[in-house]
Amino acid sequence: MDDVKIAQAELGTGGPLVGIQGLGCMGMSEFYGDTDEAAARDTLDAALAAGVTLFDTADVYGRGRNEEFLAPFVAAHREEITLATKFAIERNDDPHYRGVRNDRAYVRRSVEDSLRRLGVDVIDLYYMHRRDPAVPLAESVGAMAELVAEGKVRHLGLSEVTGAELREAHAVHPIAALQSEWSLFSRDVERSAVGAAAELGVAFVPYSPLGRGFLTGAFADAAADLTENDFRRHQPRFTGDNARTNAALLAPVKEIAVARGATPAQIALAWVHQRAEAHGLTVVPIPGTRRPGRLAENVAAAGITLTEAELAALEPIADRVAGDRYPDMTFTSASREV
Repeated sequence: MDDVKIAQAELGTGGPLVGIQGLGCMGMSEFYGDTDEAAARDTLDAALAAGVTLFDTADVYGRGRNEEFLAPFVAAHREEITLATKFAIERNDDPHYRGVRNDRAYVRRSVEDSLRRLGVDVIDLYYMHRRDPAVPLAESVGAMAELVAEGKVRHLGLSEVTGAELREAHAVHPIAALQSEWSLFSRDVERSAVGAAAELGVAFVPYSPLGRGFLTGAFADAAADLTENDFRRHQPRFTGDNARTNAALLAPVKEIAVARGATPAQIALAWVHQRAEAHGLTVVPIPGTRRPGRLAENVAAAGITLTEAELAALEPIADRVAGDRYPDMTFTSASREV
């Protein structure tokens, strides 16, 4: 980006200043096929040089390996970055098992494990990754608030909660950021969560703002185009008839990209960035990538402003998407909307 850095925004009322685009680090360790540690480390350096300061991980990514991978980078740049990690998704030796735990004992054990793996004394932003409706929010957020009081965590975040749940949690302790999927393909958060975040002064951190890569046009059918160890091969939107339907929805994205001399990914990301103005809240998307070139492409999208006509052309896409975001939507906010 020729030494031009992205702008900054406050991550929630009273929260840290961060670059208006962050970096999701999940794929550097798992889920998106084979990894390349050297390229991933170059990507971290390129991100910081471009003004990206919010780096996002979770204890579930690689069963702790992603936090360990980030530790040297964090140590070298501790005062320059805002470090976010998450708890709540539990894994074991069964590669297919995913549990969700929000109880106080699990919260306290999880933060100690993350602090150790990351090699830090305090986590800047600590998210509850998924909600277990069987555990009262007051218990979960209350346990997280204790971590703030003890100096182990600076700010609290939630992921995949409804607007009502966000309000309930915020009444226990201020929430700095809400992280949920939000893209041209996924707009269910606009039903209640976005409005609540705007009302409360909570920043919105969209994950998968590129539809897990589908909005880039890089693949048309996960089963045919992606490796066996890529979890997208099992996502309903990206296989079979759904994939064919959804690939056709990219036509206006591609047309705008060609007219602009941009890429489809940049148009999709620009749309997410403009949700800030559309809904009156801070929006800091965290597209994930493992390559410096893709990082530069993504960051450049923050400088694109789409016209009203372009926005209108993109508006119908989400309502026409075939398939759910996950095979099991139980642990998403969409499953608890009323």
